Amino acid sequence: MASVSSDEWKAVCDKFTNAQNLTVVESRNDPENDPFRSKYKARELLREIYCSLKSFEAGDGEEESGAESGEQRPTEPPVDGQREDGLGRGFSGDSPAGLRAAKLGAVEYYLGVNHVDTEELSAGQEHLMNCMKLLERCSVSSENVSLFIHARNQLGILWAGRDETETAQGFLETAESIYQRYMKEDGTPPTDMTEYFTTEENLLTHQERTKRFELAYTHSMYYLAQVYKNLGETERAAIYCHSTLQRQLQLNQFSPMEWALNAATLSQYYITKGRYMEGRHCLSAATVISALAGEVPSEAAAQESETESERREQLRQKRAEIARCWIKYCLNILQDSKKLLEDSIGELDTDRQDELKIARRREEEEEEKGRKSALLFGSEDTFDSIASLEEKVHCLLPLDFTEARAVFLVGQNYVTQAKDYFQMDGYVTDHIEILQDHSALFRALAFFEEDLERRCKMHKRRVDMLEPVCNDLNSQYYLMIRRQMMFELAEIYNEMMDLKLTLANRQADSESLDSHTIKKFNHLCSASAKYFQMFLDSLCSPEGKQPEHLEEEVLRPALVARFRVARLHSRLISSSPSAQLENLDKSLEHYKYVVQYCDAHPEATATVETELELSREMVGLLPLKINRLKAKMVVNN
Repeated sequence: MASVSSDEWKAVCDKFTNAQNLTVVESRNDPENDPFRSKYKARELLREIYCSLKSFEAGDGEEESGAESGEQRPTEPPVDGQREDGLGRGFSGDSPAGLRAAKLGAVEYYLGVNHVDTEELSAGQEHLMNCMKLLERCSVSSENVSLFIHARNQLGILWAGRDETETAQGFLETAESIYQRYMKEDGTPPTDMTEYFTTEENLLTHQERTKRFELAYTHSMYYLAQVYKNLGETERAAIYCHSTLQRQLQLNQFSPMEWALNAATLSQYYITKGRYMEGRHCLSAATVISALAGEVPSEAAAQESETESERREQLRQKRAEIARCWIKYCLNILQDSKKLLEDSIGELDTDRQDELKIARRREEEEEEKGRKSALLFGSEDTFDSIASLEEKVHCLLPLDFTEARAVFLVGQNYVTQAKDYFQMDGYVTDHIEILQDHSALFRALAFFEEDLERRCKMHKRRVDMLEPVCNDLNSQYYLMIRRQMMFELAEIYNEMMDLKLTLANRQADSESLDSHTIKKFNHLCSASAKYFQMFLDSLCSPEGKQPEHLEEEVLRPALVARFRVARLHSRLISSSPSAQLENLDKSLEHYKYVVQYCDAHPEATATVETELELSREMVGLLPLKINRLKAKMVVNN
């Protein structure tokens, strides 16, 4: 724009600087009753800049000369972000017409973002599309590539916010394509959009240009990760999320706690896929990076300052959430190992265990190869700390008690950390979920324990942590949670009963069980039946009536509970024939319920095939046993 005086151009640059300051700095202090005051002022300045650019354009007559020189222009603007990125088409990016289009496009871009920020989405979309139309006149070059990407990023965000995920995908994938082709064919640090309105002496360094450009592409990847997640493409979403986190570290553009929580969340995806090396790496990085946020302010400091109080709350909550992700890691790796090692009756398959130990060396070699090929987090400052933390936790499935215990202890340590924040007073649901995970850790560890007495003590620890909470919970507010806990307690007592009987049978035959053993066995049996019955009672109407139709979410648990109660009543040991008869009658009643319900509701059969088969068998056998007992009682009387 040769005809523009330096003073005129400096005035435009000053307006742009003021608009940026109003948008980024002053807007933070806008009053609640006028939250967009600074952004409205910035908008007016941007409009003035746009008018100035148009007047400069008219004075230069460049548009007409551009047309006369036969420069190519596209006939249609893009409408959905799906069009190819336009490299090599239209005006050259560094031509006078190309630079003019970029500057006008930049103002349209900033106006679009301004309108989106003030919740005027339609107007924001219009300005952003105007920017796109102006850019469509030009080929992508170092002078405009940053604007190409930023505009599509913003349109991607806008359409994603409207739940138009596929439209957002189109814009963002085009932004990605533009970046990749530009880096392949040019790669020089491109002009930043702010530089369109900067005097010569204030232009950015090449290093700063590169940083800002890479950050724009990082945003593209971040938004694409969200898009792919919403489209159900979880593998693709995880790859983009992982790359985004790594790029944020490389560019040193991240908030430690936000970054750490995102990395911990990503770990949960890897864990569900059995990719424990990647999951452990994400969690180790999350722990190390979260430490960069500093120490948690003391209670005293929090009471004196609102800022410190908010910071204390944020740090404690997010670190507790990261601890919960660690708990899930330890629990899942133990449970996956259990599935791999258990035999048909749920006990440790020692032959399988030996096979897997022989194969372990090969797995360790594969782990090292996998680590070398993986995209690892960290910078020079954090890489060693992350690797050091990883060494403290297994990422291969534990194969014996020693290895399982090491994982368990890590998980238990994070249980303590998580409970410190998520306390019963204020976080009932979260606290109970952590308790349930702690119980599940004990259950998984017990599988590896060969000593049945010690295994029984582990289950007793589960009872001790769950039972008081279950009994204190208000069913009116926490019905579903209480049902879960009642069912789990019933299963724990059932497991302990089986263990006690196995121990007793190893010492003597069942006919000569001592009174203490019988008393203990009956106590565990009754406790299990009590909690199963409490679960069943929770399904009744306020008047105590059993439901005629069981809802899908409780169908299997309810029928299994019935089956278990039937089995438990038949196993109670008593020397009194009348007590034996009463127990058998109750047992038969529950077995009949399972059979009759499935006959009346055939769709339920598939959910309890094994239990139903055994129930039918017992409905046939128990009456015979009951009649024999009655006959014996008559003879004895």
